[in-house]
Amino acid sequence: MTIKQARATAVADPAGDGPLRLADGGPGTVAWDTARHPVDYPPAVAAMEARAAAIRAGRAGELVWLLEHPPLYTAGTSADPGELLQPMRFPVHRSGRGGRYTYHGPGQRVAYVLLDLERRGRDLRRFVWLLEEWLITALARFAVTAERRPGRVGLWVDRGRHPGPGGARPGAEDKIAAIGIRVRRWVSYHGISLNVEPDLDHFAGIVPCGVAEHGVTSLVDLGLPVTMADADLALRAGFEAVFGPVVQG
Repeated sequence: MTIKQARATAVADPAGDGPLRLADGGPGTVAWDTARHPVDYPPAVAAMEARAAAIRAGRAGELVWLLEHPPLYTAGTSADPGELLQPMRFPVHRSGRGGRYTYHGPGQRVAYVLLDLERRGRDLRRFVWLLEEWLITALARFAVTAERRPGRVGLWVDRGRHPGPGGARPGAEDKIAAIGIRVRRWVSYHGISLNVEPDLDHFAGIVPCGVAEHGVTSLVDLGLPVTMADADLALRAGFEAVFGPVVQG
C-alpha cells in the first residue's frame, strides 16, 4: 500500500492550517512522518493515543512521528514536584510516560515511536535498549560517541572526549538525548528527544530527568554545525539499521 492509498489519523492542527494528518502505510509497515509546524503537547498526546489504539485494533500501521514542541515541561509518572524549579516559566503538562521532568522546545527533535511490541517480542527492557542503540547509531554519523550509564536513562556524552567550543572538561558528562515511553496493550508511544540546537538555558527550570549532578548538551553545543534536517536524516538511517525499513510519509 502506498502513502497516497493509506489511511491517516486526524487531529486539530495547532498551526491552524487544517487537520494534522499522521502518515499511515497500512498494517505491517512503519510510516515515517515529520510535522511541518510546532505541535503543542495535548494534541500530540491525543494523536498518539488514537494511533496506538488503531495499531492495536489492526486498523493502522506503526509510526515514527518527528516533531518539535513549543517550550514546555512535561512531568512523567515518577516526577518529584521539588524538581520543578521554575513552575511559572513554561506550561507544565502531566504525562503518562515513564520518568520525571523533561523539557521540550524549538531546536529539539522529538520522535514519538508507536510500535507493536506484541509482534516485536514483548520485551520492554530490550525495547529501551534498542531505542538507545538507535540514538547511539544516529549520533555516530556525526562522530559523537553517545553512551549508556547505569542508573541514568538517556544517552550521555563525555565532555573530555567531546569538549565543544568551551574546551575539554575531563570527567564531566552531559545528557544529549532522553527516552520516555509508555506501553498500552503492547503498543508503545511517547519516545525519544534529541538535542540538536535548543536553548539549553530552558533546562534550568527543572532537574532534567531527576539528575542534578550532570549537565545537558546538544549537537551544536558540541561545536557541530548540525541542522534539524541533518539530524532527521541520521535518525532515519539509525532507525532503519536497528528496527528495519520505514515508509516515508
